Amino acid sequence: MKWFITFRVISIQLFIAFLLASSCDKETTSTQEEVVTTDDGLAVGNPEPTAEEATYKLPNIDLNNWKVTLPVAKENGKPLEVTPPEILDYAIDERLFPFMYNDSTDGALVFYTFPGASTANSSYSRTELREQMEPGSNTTNWTFAEGGEMEGTLAVPEISEDANGKPYRTIVMQIHGRLTNEQRDLIGEDDNNAPPVLKIYWANEKIRVHTKILKDTTASDKAILSTTAWKDSVREFSEVVGKEKFSLKIKASEARLEVSLNNSETFVYQDVHMRRWGIFENYFKAGNYFTSKEENTSATVKYYALEVRH
Repeated sequence: MKWFITFRVISIQLFIAFLLASSCDKETTSTQEEVVTTDDGLAVGNPEPTAEEATYKLPNIDLNNWKVTLPVAKENGKPLEVTPPEILDYAIDERLFPFMYNDSTDGALVFYTFPGASTANSSYSRTELREQMEPGSNTTNWTFAEGGEMEGTLAVPEISEDANGKPYRTIVMQIHGRLTNEQRDLIGEDDNNAPPVLKIYWANEKIRVHTKILKDTTASDKAILSTTAWKDSVREFSEVVGKEKFSLKIKASEARLEVSLNNSETFVYQDVHMRRWGIFENYFKAGNYFTSKEENTSATVKYYALEVRH
């Protein structure tokens, strides 16, 4: 009996080793470059990939400076968040299933959400990344004078429709403002929340851009720290993106904001509202912030690439 058990253990170990070796081979063939030479020694580049190699892709996204908020609640009722370095193991983290995962058939990082837990200043749920310039901390952010750029390639392949057959909206990118502790105390707030100067929606198969403008451009620096001092200004790109891939690029600099769709159409904001916005700290957000509270609704956003530069 002992030899039989030993044989079974060895067999299982050999089988696991075979699987691990196969996995490593797959990863190697999907990332390493091969060079083929002809009889006369001339290099002809990469051969055509096999079917297995061609379908194994991973998203081009570095998560070291992002945390993610999920539509499920912790014991205290607040949405669950996963921060660096834990977020780097999202592919094997059970807390993130099924909200954030790889689709290796087309090289996407998937963000799935439905109406659930929401943050203190919102009534909608999300599976959304929040930039952390210092991993694990929300207190280090950037101003427009310091500048920042975010660029992504993404798609919204699935989103529920309302009773009239119209798709719900989801926010796929943001620049969110943040009060310093001194600003928070100055206006008597209990948190550091400030308005989002930029929200980019996928809305009815097009891309809609919401920016903030002052209700009163002569208001004091103290007055404009309040969220109630600002209102939305809305513009929409002419291109219909539907459920196909599209690219977005955001560039913030002193007193200026630029948003581009597919490198073909650009909105530029350079006015008194952007000049006054320089009072705030900011951070980027990206993912799936779903604007529905109806049961049995959901949205899926796929990111193929995402990069932030400062």
